[in-house]
Amino acid sequence: MVFGWRIAENDFRMGGKVEKKNLWEAKIKSILMILLGNTIYALGIVLFILPNQLITGGTTGIALVVNLAVGLPVETFVGIFNIAMLLLGAVILGREFALTTILSSLYYPVILGVLQHVVGDFVITQDLMLSTVCAGVLIGVGLGIVIRQGASTGGMDIPPLILNRKFRIPVSVSMYAFDTLILIMQMIRSDSERVLYGILLILIYTIVLDKILITGKNQMQLKIVSKKYEEINTAILKKFDRGTTLMSVRGGYLKQDSFAILVVLDSRQLSPMIKEIQEIDPDAFIIVNQISEVRGKGFTLAKEYKKRKKPL
Repeated sequence: MVFGWRIAENDFRMGGKVEKKNLWEAKIKSILMILLGNTIYALGIVLFILPNQLITGGTTGIALVVNLAVGLPVETFVGIFNIAMLLLGAVILGREFALTTILSSLYYPVILGVLQHVVGDFVITQDLMLSTVCAGVLIGVGLGIVIRQGASTGGMDIPPLILNRKFRIPVSVSMYAFDTLILIMQMIRSDSERVLYGILLILIYTIVLDKILITGKNQMQLKIVSKKYEEINTAILKKFDRGTTLMSVRGGYLKQDSFAILVVLDSRQLSPMIKEIQEIDPDAFIIVNQISEVRGKGFTLAKEYKKRKKPL
C-alpha cells in the first residue's frame, strides 16, 4: 500500500507521439478502479468488522481504539488521520507523493461514512470466524485492486515510507510492527480471543492481497536443452507465436557447446508446447518455472513482427 499511482506515457507512444486519448482513458480507468477498491475495503469494515467489534490493524484499527475510548466516529477519525498523514508525507516525502495518495486518503473515509449510514444496524452474521474470513477477503481484494493500479491507501501506509526514507527500515518490517502495536492497543478493550481473530484477519487479507496482485499475470517459463534446438525453436516461433531467446551453454560432463532455448508463454500453451518439443526430441531436457509477472512486447506491449535476416 505504499505505491504512487502513475501511468507511464511511454506505454502509449506511437511514432514518438503520445496517444492522449488512450492515456486519458487509462487514467480514468485507473481512478475508477482505485475508487472501487476503496469501496470494497470499506464494505469489509462496515459489514463485518464494526458489527462484530472485531479488531484490525492500520488506520481503521487505530480508529476503533479511539472510538471505544472517546466515542469519536470511525469515519471521522480516519478522515482526520488520513489528512494528517498526507500532509506529513508531503512535507517529508515530497509533493509528488501527496498527489499520488490524495485520492484514496479523501475518498475512503467518505465512502466509509456513507456505507455506515446506508447499512445502518444491518448484520449479516454474528459468527466471529465467518466474519473474520469474509472481512479478510474483502479487505484483501480491495487493497489488491488499489495497489494493482499503483495507488496508495494513505493513512498508516505513510509512516513506514517515512521510516524507510530516513532510517532505511524495510517497509514490510515497519508495517507489521505497526499492525502488531495497534492490535496490542486494542487488547485493552478487547478479550484475548478477539486479538487472535485480529491476527487471523491480518493474515487472511495479506494472503488475499498477494493473490490479487499476481492474478492474471502468472506466466510459464521454459528452458529447453536439446541437440535439435533449431527445429524446436522454429516450432515455437511458427506454431505457438512465442518469442524465444537462444542462450549459449556448455555441457558439464562432455564440455560440448550448444544452445538452450528460453521462452515465456501462457499457462494454457504449456502442455501443447511440451508435447511438441517431445515429439521433436524425446530426450530434450525441459525446465518449467512459474513466474509472477512479465512485461514487454508480446505481453504488456504489442508485438512487433520484423523480417528476419537470412543467414549469409
